[in-house]
Parts: sequence; structure tokens; C-alpha cells
Amino acid sequence: MAQQSNQLDRAKFCCSVCLDLLKDPVTIPCGHSYCMNCIQSYWDTEDEKKTYSCPQCRKSFTQRPELLKSTMLADLVEELRKTGLQAAPDDLCYAGPEDVACDVCTGRKLRAVKSCLQCVASYCEKHLQPHYESAALKKHKLMEPSEKLQENICSRHNEVLKIYCRTDQQCICILCSMDEHKGHDTVSAAAERTERQRELEGSRHNIQQRIQDREEDVKLLQQEVEAINGSADKAVEHSEKIFTQLILKSFSCCLHVCR
Repeated sequence: MAQQSNQLDRAKFCCSVCLDLLKDPVTIPCGHSYCMNCIQSYWDTEDEKKTYSCPQCRKSFTQRPELLKSTMLADLVEELRKTGLQAAPDDLCYAGPEDVACDVCTGRKLRAVKSCLQCVASYCEKHLQPHYESAALKKHKLMEPSEKLQENICSRHNEVLKIYCRTDQQCICILCSMDEHKGHDTVSAAAERTERQRELEGSRHNIQQRIQDREEDVKLLQQEVEAINGSADKAVEHSEKIFTQLILKSFSCCLHVCR
């Protein structure tokens, strides 16, 4: 019971934006509370739209609400800090503005850990379990959480885009391949992805080889420059030596004539 009460307290006094205990808590018109800096930063991103919303319930306001500190809530949070209560544990990781929320959770939604292409929905760890336990759901294609799941669904047939049409250079569904793309050069999307990755890997290898070849050319040029500079230094040194000998010889001849 104590553990359940502790988790309940965490849920009540954690900011749904930063997922930490409230700092300078403020309550907005819809009744939800946030850290003052968190809600201000969140609304700063909405200034251009001139519409401000609650990150939790999505209620919108035509004017940016004035933020007033909730003294009572601040006192409660400070008391909780003194008792050692920290941020929400992993099993209470609520979805923030930048996260993908679980489509099954009601009320305050948890952060999604996977998205399902067949279900066209995202799930938190708890609601994802049926996909690991049910024989039928195990066949579904899971991917990293995404808010753009609809982009993987055919807008015409509402089917998953599993096929790639090389003729029209686009992803299509199985029904499209039997309809307007009938007779086209098609492969599975997975096969096309593998082929593209292979081509990219080949291109990357070629580029690396060219870079290595250019580095070798630069190295050879540097060696040639060093050799030329060395020869030039020796030539100058040899010329100076000969010139010095000529001067000494001329000076010796002059002394001999003078005598």
C-alpha cells in the first residue's frame, strides 16, 4: 500500500513536460499544473500559431494565459523533496510534448515504446504485451515509436505499404500491385530497402577508396616537394661554396700581384 501511495504521489506532483517533480508549479486554466519554465518554453514554441494548448489534455487557448504560482502546490512539492521523493520511475514514464504517446492509455498517457504498422497504433510497455503473447499479434510488424504511422498506410486501400514499385519509384500496397500498378516492376519494400542499403554501402566504399587514393597522391606530392626543396637547398649550398672559393682565389691572386 505504501508503494502504491508513493507512486500515486509521484504521478500527482510530477510535471508531464520534464517528468520531474514540479519546480515553481503553476496551474493553467484547464486545471493541469506544470513547472513554470516548462510551460513557458512549451508555449514559446506556439507563439507563431497564436494558439496555446495544454500539453496534457490539448485544450487550447486563444490568448496566452497568465501564469500564477501555486503556493499550496509548491509547499507540498517542497515537502515531498524533503522526504526524498524524486522523479517518476520508469514504469510511470509519461509522454511529454516530444514523445509519442500510447494510443491505448486513458487519462494521462504513458510514453510509447513501439508502434505497430498493422494496428496503426503506438503502445506503452504494458499495452504492448499482447503483441508478445498473442500468436496472431506476434506476426505484426513493430517499429520504433512514430507519429507518422499513417504514412506507411495506403490512403486508397488502407493497407500497409509492403511493396515497392520500381517503375513508378514509390511504395504501394498489395491491392495497388493488382490494380493501377499491375504489370509493373515490383519487389517487396524490404528487398528494395536491402538493395538500396547495398548500393549505398558500395557508394560509401567507393568514396572512401577515392579519398584514400587522393590522400596517397597528396602524400606523394608532399614527398616530391620535399625532395625538390632538398635538391634546391643543396644546389644553393654548392653554389655558395663555389662562389666563396672563387672569391678566396681572386683575393689570393691580388695579394700575389701586390707583392
